[in-house]
Amino acid sequence: MALIPDPLRIPAFRSYWVARLAATIAQMAMVIVIGWQVYDIARQTMDVNAAALRLGLIGVVQFVPLFCLSLVAGWVADHVDRRFVARAAVALELACAATLAVIAWQGAMSLGWLYAIAALLGVARAFAGPALGALAPNLVPRAILPNAIALSSIAWQSGTVVGPAIGGYLYAAGPALPYVGSTLLFAISLIGLLRIGPVDRPAPSTASPWTQVGEGLRYVRHNRLVLGAISLDLFAVLLGGATAMLPIFARDILHAGPEGLGHLRAAPALGATLTAAWFAFRPLKTNVGVKMLIAVAVFGAATIVFGLSRNMTLSLACLALLGAADMLSVYVRQSLIQLYTPDAMRGRVGAVSTLFISASNELGEAESGFLAALVGPVIAVVGGGIGAIAVVAIWAWKFPQLRLATSFDAPDVDAPRAKETPA
Repeated sequence: MALIPDPLRIPAFRSYWVARLAATIAQMAMVIVIGWQVYDIARQTMDVNAAALRLGLIGVVQFVPLFCLSLVAGWVADHVDRRFVARAAVALELACAATLAVIAWQGAMSLGWLYAIAALLGVARAFAGPALGALAPNLVPRAILPNAIALSSIAWQSGTVVGPAIGGYLYAAGPALPYVGSTLLFAISLIGLLRIGPVDRPAPSTASPWTQVGEGLRYVRHNRLVLGAISLDLFAVLLGGATAMLPIFARDILHAGPEGLGHLRAAPALGATLTAAWFAFRPLKTNVGVKMLIAVAVFGAATIVFGLSRNMTLSLACLALLGAADMLSVYVRQSLIQLYTPDAMRGRVGAVSTLFISASNELGEAESGFLAALVGPVIAVVGGGIGAIAVVAIWAWKFPQLRLATSFDAPDVDAPRAKETPA
């Protein structure tokens, strides 16, 4: 077994991988700290349910720019140099982190600042997602593309769980520290992207922009495997968003404080990181679709037990299992989407995927916050876990292509097709 996966031996991909990992850690560290600060500020003058409503609004203000811009960002990623788009998005995120660092250092943090910066982060992520996702396949030969896609997914998913854990720990040490750390990580990401040289890409379509945006949507709608994989994540995570409620569980249910929030966020990070490391060296080869469905069901079951738990050790174990299951699901889903999508359309299809992921994450936060305000956080989390399991059953029936996806041996979607010869 090689000590270094083949894609990481390529300098351009190695720079890309470091850039994506650093940016994702920084993004997620900011997201968890912004959520904690919104809830903490609100709880100073409001009860739990009212504060949960304010926490849910964070998801809304991040989702609105993502919803409005994602499809446009996908077209941009297919027509403008993807390196330039990614660099601009990361530069905006760096500016947001630096701004919050200064405000926190001055002790002038307010709900208005937090909501405004969260919205700007939504704009940056709308453009960063499609550009970064579509850039990875341009950096490696097709023969090792599945490994490159897996490693790219690993960088993203590892960052989504490691980042909040780091954010929680740094915030416990000082309110400005997570934003300072995010600023440094975004700088590292920007440097990594600047190190990537020009890449070869197919000539873009000459059709009108709106026609091309429609082409991306139609491709996703007609490709049942891609549609099933994207929508499975949307509804499962939309319903089973336990991590969005961690500030409430840390503060008012497990009584663990900001340091406990760091522990809770570190648990899924541990599960996901161990799973990611395993797949980096031992990628899945058989029954990938069935394993993805099972992983999402395990995600839902772990969410239910976490919602019912009042023991810190059990809660941490559930979150670690939840993180491992989510990592397996993301690894399979992103690999299938990238392998079954032509390069000229990866930006637009990636934008649809980003939109769905954002809907599941940001709207999931909003849904969890609003539902917690109505019925309480415990019922909201447990009900979400039950809903995630139900989604798996429905999707296994409605999208048999997921069950029948036995491996990552996809057709070469970029290869020119031979013209049909009349009989």
